[in-house]
Amino acid sequence: MTERDHREAGREEPAPASRVDRREFLRRAGWSVGLSAAAAYLALAPERWPLSRRDFDGARAAADRPLKRLPVGGYAVDAAPGAAALGIARGENWRAMIRAAVDAIGGLDHFVRPGDVVVIKPNAAFGRAPALGATTNPEVLAALVALLREAGAREIRVADNPIESPRACFERSGLAAAAVASGARLMVPGPRSFVELETPGAALIPRWPVFWEPLRGADKVIGLAPVKDHNLAGASLSAKNWYGLLGGRRNQFHQDIHTIIADLVQMMRPTFVLLDGSRVLRRNGPTGGNLDDVESGRTIVASRDALAADAWAWTELLGRATPPPAYLELARARGLGDPDWRGRPWREVQVG
Repeated sequence: MTERDHREAGREEPAPASRVDRREFLRRAGWSVGLSAAAAYLALAPERWPLSRRDFDGARAAADRPLKRLPVGGYAVDAAPGAAALGIARGENWRAMIRAAVDAIGGLDHFVRPGDVVVIKPNAAFGRAPALGATTNPEVLAALVALLREAGAREIRVADNPIESPRACFERSGLAAAAVASGARLMVPGPRSFVELETPGAALIPRWPVFWEPLRGADKVIGLAPVKDHNLAGASLSAKNWYGLLGGRRNQFHQDIHTIIADLVQMMRPTFVLLDGSRVLRRNGPTGGNLDDVESGRTIVASRDALAADAWAWTELLGRATPPPAYLELARARGLGDPDWRGRPWREVQVG
């Protein structure tokens, strides 16, 4: 064997270039697919799954922020001398009816001062057309905003955390257009809009994520709830309306609906509440969907006491003869109001 043969025999034959390239490609591709899958998991996995970064309900962001409390006494204003516990206005001129109903409980100037930042909490929970009665009437919302501007409010915020897509619900219900056209600021939630709120005395939500952004710096808060049937609570009225401020996995509270509504009354002490009885969803609430379930109510109710307003609407607008919803008594037992509206002064007016 020649010297050249020995040299060539001692050499290792290189692997074909195509085999090396293919192996490296597959290795890199595997890493790429793995990283992409991990990123997709973190971004898209349901919130309850380990390491998920989804936070559509604001629970994670709320837990990362300092614990908050609402002001002592909430946003309530002392009763005006000689004011009624309930103001009830009938008619079809929403602006005049709101004024008349609020006049009965003390007058808008008693509750709202020039320069106030006022939050209105309507019910925008579902993507339903206004005529179906599942959401606050946008015409009533616009009338309230106009009156608040007239009273000198510096800023008026309209806010809710709907069950379905927030922006779609506000648009479909007509509430977005009504808020913007009347000069209010529409506020829909994002994951960073929530904080962990402490509510002393609450049974189910002593600490819970709440849609805080609209409440930051607010002076007054007004609830504006439609009058409608509810398959679990019996009715969805002014007390149930505050459910729309909760974040987190709030659907779990449907198992104890009356306790959570009592907790909501504990959590939010508004300046006053308005019941939008322009339409009444008598059946198949809270979502509705059939015009045959809706009746004309032609009524606005104002009160500083959500329990009184709800008890009145239960019998006088929903026409229920059965025992009233259990949350009324639960909340009364906590000293949060008095649903016995018949034993209290109330005033009803017809608005032409």
